[in-house]
Amino acid sequence: MSMPTPRPPDGAAPSATAPAAATGGPAVTDDGNRPDGLRFPPGFGWGAATSAYQIEGAAKEDGRGESIWDTFSRTPGRTRNGDTGDVAADHYHRYVEDLDLMRDLGLHSYRFSISWPRVQADGAGAPNQRGLDFYRRLVDGLHERGIAPMATLFHWDLPQALQDAGGWESRDVAHRFADYAEIVFRALGDRVPVWLTVNEPKTVVQNGYLEGHHAPGRQDPAAAYLVAHHLHLAHGLAVAAHRATGAGRIGPALNLHPCYPADGSPEAARAARLRDGYENRLYLDPILTGRYPQDVLDDLGPDSRLAGGIRDGDLATISAPVDLLAVQYYTPYYVAADATTVPRWPTSQASWQQIHPDGMYDILTRVTRDYGPIPLTVTENGLPTPDALDADGTVDDAGRVTFLRDHLAAAHRAVAAGVPLESYHVWSLLDNFEWDAGYDERWGLVYVDYQTQRRVLKRSAHWYRQVIAANGL
Repeated sequence: MSMPTPRPPDGAAPSATAPAAATGGPAVTDDGNRPDGLRFPPGFGWGAATSAYQIEGAAKEDGRGESIWDTFSRTPGRTRNGDTGDVAADHYHRYVEDLDLMRDLGLHSYRFSISWPRVQADGAGAPNQRGLDFYRRLVDGLHERGIAPMATLFHWDLPQALQDAGGWESRDVAHRFADYAEIVFRALGDRVPVWLTVNEPKTVVQNGYLEGHHAPGRQDPAAAYLVAHHLHLAHGLAVAAHRATGAGRIGPALNLHPCYPADGSPEAARAARLRDGYENRLYLDPILTGRYPQDVLDDLGPDSRLAGGIRDGDLATISAPVDLLAVQYYTPYYVAADATTVPRWPTSQASWQQIHPDGMYDILTRVTRDYGPIPLTVTENGLPTPDALDADGTVDDAGRVTFLRDHLAAAHRAVAAGVPLESYHVWSLLDNFEWDAGYDERWGLVYVDYQTQRRVLKRSAHWYRQVIAANGL
């Protein structure tokens, strides 16, 4: 993941390559720590996150099949500079080195994704043992270093063969996902304490089927919300498969965006509420309450493909109890009376990302307030900065340190307000293939020289190691 949001805010906000806090706060010492000291609860989990297509490479090795991102990235004009994930950060071959980096950072948890086409080349049938063996080695290596694995089943790399058969517009793909999930649970389930089902279904819907700048590159609003339903169904069927194995905990990973009225008018308030329906409640409500938000259903209309795709029993399957909710926060939206979004805060190098740490507090407390005390984990939070190796071989990403410090302070306030937040994972451990932005955006704690694949800890990595050791800021 990253690049989670479906569309940039309408209008341009000033870029901030080394962003300051969006709100006031205590002074920052040279190492980026707050002098007052904010400690997280004992046992709080500190981690980092990646995804398979963004880091693994080895696109044609050991029986891996084609994914929709292989097809999309190799299509001229789809990604910046024509970049692909064919090699990426070469994690498939360098995972031992990367495991040692995680150990040296002191990570408690590593959130990664399993490549469906590496496990089932065509998305169906017998598993590819070489693919499963890679993930067994990875999981075993994490345990050997005292790091808890957190595995995501689907982080957007749908097998191309399933796309050819209809992709997520096809209800059958949700059932194929359940079969794949069962294979993975049986292979790894007793070694993985936390499973995440579907990563950011909203991004698949909005970036893949509305805007078309993610795979599969469609611009089909009618199909988009049927895709949302089938992704939810896939989640629910995977939860059912997981319960049959009895191993670990499971939940979804949702990117959530607080939606604020851009002004004090009733029209802006109504527009922000509907935008919240499309950004947040369309994904939270079916999983956590067993129903779709009525305002979104009304806005889509009774003849929408979403409404027509809901069958008896679907919502019961989708809303089967989960053990936790993974929250991913990057940016807020400010919604005007005409339903457009307007900029309010400085942006990062990614033009769609407004830097607003208080949004972290707002979204975490909102989930707890509206949906009850379900355990939460932050599984993505970060930003890109224009990192480069200095003459002395270091990378001084001061903007990332500031961003992470201020967002962690907001998360700490949420915990103090009663939010049952268990852990936090930085996006990302490594610089990687950033979807349609290719390799132009660097999101990692660790700098990757893509020509040599050399890894260099950035200033933010050293800072984060201190945060983990102190269990706070």
